[in-house]
Amino acid sequence: MSWLTHFIPPKIRSLGKKRDVPESLWLSCLGCEKMIFQKHLEDNLFMCPHCGHHAMWPVAARLAHLFDDGYYQILPLPTVPLDPLGFRDQKKYTDRLKDARQKTKETDAVTLAVGKVGGVSVVVACFNFAFIGGSMGMAAGEALIQGARTAVDKTACFLMVSSSGGARMQEGILSLMQMPRSTIAVQMVKEARLPVVMLMAHPTTGGVAASFAALGDITFAEPGAIIGFTGARVIQETLRQPLPEGFQTAEFQKKHGFVDLITSRSVFREAFSNLLQTLQHSMIR
Repeated sequence: MSWLTHFIPPKIRSLGKKRDVPESLWLSCLGCEKMIFQKHLEDNLFMCPHCGHHAMWPVAARLAHLFDDGYYQILPLPTVPLDPLGFRDQKKYTDRLKDARQKTKETDAVTLAVGKVGGVSVVVACFNFAFIGGSMGMAAGEALIQGARTAVDKTACFLMVSSSGGARMQEGILSLMQMPRSTIAVQMVKEARLPVVMLMAHPTTGGVAASFAALGDITFAEPGAIIGFTGARVIQETLRQPLPEGFQTAEFQKKHGFVDLITSRSVFREAFSNLLQTLQHSMIR
């Protein structure tokens, strides 16, 4: 400690201290690489105000924007074994789950919510990419089944929002089994003559893209979202030839019939509400 500090009054000394500056006040857009003030990004539905790039949108913010007056109820997720295979790579699977839960404040990668959009009942199953890449394990599979049952019980539309890297490798074959189970969830709702609507956010890949995400009655996608089963680099190395421009983007998938509509976040709620108004008469038993 310098001798000078003994003679400087405490109030003046405090002025020279380094203030704590909150992290992430500014972010770099992954689309145009321009700097964006965090608050401006949040106010703009996590879309870049310069180029319109759709960044990752927190689940709670997405749900609050979607439902009427921002009101919805979170449904509890079914309980599943925490670590059925005792898996460990660089760290224990249980530790990964603990870290993901602390980071996201969620139980697993899927959040189930119920409320109304345009006055019509909707059950939403929303994937969170921040939770171990939005990977689909047993908890996600159980959540989709629970969401389907709730939609049938409440005579509601089932909206599934995907943002996932695919199956969760730490659960092995048990994770892959969620592909047919999620397909069954979709079929349950369809057999009740209720609509299943997909919204593909970035990214929708792997076992998610190859199962329930491809089965919606109507499929929306966010602009620029990557949609496909295997990564473009792997496909290109396998085929040993260049891939088409924009391969696996939402725009490419729409051109080839895999996606029905590409909608910006600023207009999705209106487009979805209009769809529900058209379908609501068929939802009344």
